[in-house]
Amino acid sequence: MTADALLSHLEGIKRTGLGRWLARCPAHPDRHPSLAIRELPDGRILVHDFAGCAVESVLSAVGLSFADLHPHRAIAQGCKSERRPFPAVDVLRAIGFEATLVCLAAAHLSRGGTLTEQDRARLLVAHSRISAALEETGHV
Repeated sequence: MTADALLSHLEGIKRTGLGRWLARCPAHPDRHPSLAIRELPDGRILVHDFAGCAVESVLSAVGLSFADLHPHRAIAQGCKSERRPFPAVDVLRAIGFEATLVCLAAAHLSRGGTLTEQDRARLLVAHSRISAALEETGHV
């Protein structure tokens, strides 16, 4: 399977570089892209959801399995797994919107405004995604 085959099952796709994309996660109600996809030169496909969904849940939501992400030749050659498959620039792009939401909420509160339950819930999602990004880059 190629990354294009996986991407055909996803929505809100944004190309972030050569062989790299962000998309909305199909495993949870994702209004903004939190799912990072990377196609390696050997054909393997790496998937990470910065909102915390397990890869198995993401794949199950689109009717795929782990075997679909790894071409036969990569498995047969015993390729080493990568420790940090996503460069910092991809992580920053994935959380840029989340940081903007936090700033807007802080500015609103500093002017004496209040937050609705929906606003608070969305800020918790932003916190979760920012925390996941920090963990991914090893800065926790």
